[in-house]
Amino acid sequence: MPRFARKGIESSEKLGRHRWVVERTHAWFNRFRRLPVRYERRADIYEAFTSLAASLITLNQIRRFR
Repeated sequence: MPRFARKGIESSEKLGRHRWVVERTHAWFNRFRRLPVRYERRADIYEAFTSLAASLITLNQIRRFR
C-alpha cells in the first residue's frame, strides 16, 4: 500500500508500504460516484447515500475477513 514519508522524520526508503487509514477510507468512499462531487441539493438525500456507502463498505470488509 502507498505511503507518504514525513519530511525530516522518515526516509523515502520505506515509501509505498503503508497507507494512512483516513486516506484509504476516502478512497473507498470515492468509488461511489455520487459522493465525491455532491450532485444532491438536499442534505438528507446526500446523507442517505453516505450512510448507504458506509454500510456497503462495512459489509465488504466483513465478507473479506470471514
